[in-house]
Amino acid sequence: MADFLYNIDVQAFYFINKTLANPVTDSVMPFITELNHWKIFYVIMWLYLMIAGGRRGRIAGVLVLFLVLISDQLSSNLVKHIIERPRPCNVLPGVHLLVGCTGSFSFPSSHAVNNFAGAVFFSHFYPRFRAAFYSAAILMALSRIFCGVHYPSDVLGGIIIGVIIGMLYIQLWKLVNKKFKLL
Repeated sequence: MADFLYNIDVQAFYFINKTLANPVTDSVMPFITELNHWKIFYVIMWLYLMIAGGRRGRIAGVLVLFLVLISDQLSSNLVKHIIERPRPCNVLPGVHLLVGCTGSFSFPSSHAVNNFAGAVFFSHFYPRFRAAFYSAAILMALSRIFCGVHYPSDVLGGIIIGVIIGMLYIQLWKLVNKKFKLL
C-alpha cells in the first residue's frame, strides 16, 4: 500500500512539475516560492497592522509573530526530523528544478504549514479577506511542487498541519481573550 501511495505521489509530482511547466510558471513560481521576495511586503503589512490597524491590528501583529515561530519550529525542527523524507529533487530523475535543492528534509512543506497557519489566523481576525489569504497560501504551496522541491503529499501534509496549528492557535486566543477581554 505504501508503494502504491508513493507512486501516486510521484506521478502527481511529475504532472505538476513537468507536464504543467511552461514559461509563465517557470518565471512566476520561483519568485513566489522565494521568501526573500516577500520580506519587505511582510514588514510593511506588519507595520501597517501595528500603526494603523487599531487594537485588533496590534493584537494580530503581535500574535502572528508567535504563530509563525510555533508553526515553523514544529514543521522544520520537529516533524521533518521525525519523518526524514528526502526531497524529490534529491532522489527523482528528471526533476524540473527551478530553485536550489537543499539537503533538508521534505515532509512537511514548511512553506505550506506557515502560510496556511497564517491564512487560518488572519481569516479569523479579518474574515472579509479570507479568499485572498487562502489564495496566497495555495499559490505559495503549489510553487513548491512547480519548483521541484516538494512532493504533493508534502504540501498536502503541510496544509493539514498548518490548518490544525492555526485552528488551535485561534482557540487558545479565544480562551485568553475571554479571560482578559483584550478585544
